Amino acid sequence: MTLAEQIMTIGICALGTMLTRFLPFLIFPGKRETPKYIVYLGKALPAAIFGMLVVYCLKNVNFTAAPYGLAEIIGIGVTILLHFWKRKMLLSIAGGTVCYMLLVQFIF
Repeated sequence: MTLAEQIMTIGICALGTMLTRFLPFLIFPGKRETPKYIVYLGKALPAAIFGMLVVYCLKNVNFTAAPYGLAEIIGIGVTILLHFWKRKMLLSIAGGTVCYMLLVQFIF
């Protein structure tokens, strides 16, 4: 990539980032009420995205052959237990990930 292409790429990325940050404030100023469908999406999308991530993470797991997806199931279980115990998302995600990685590296 030439220097000019690098500068244009950085500029486009900066402009895109600024646009995504400022556009909601321009479309929905604080004086107007937020439309109901936007409020609904704000409540529904986080759970839907996590559901999609779980499906994506488990799509290639073979539950019919050894080790039957045990590392994945245990990792998900640890994530759920940590979340219900401490109610800290970062802790539960990190704990489940570390548990899964240890299982894959040293046991399965």
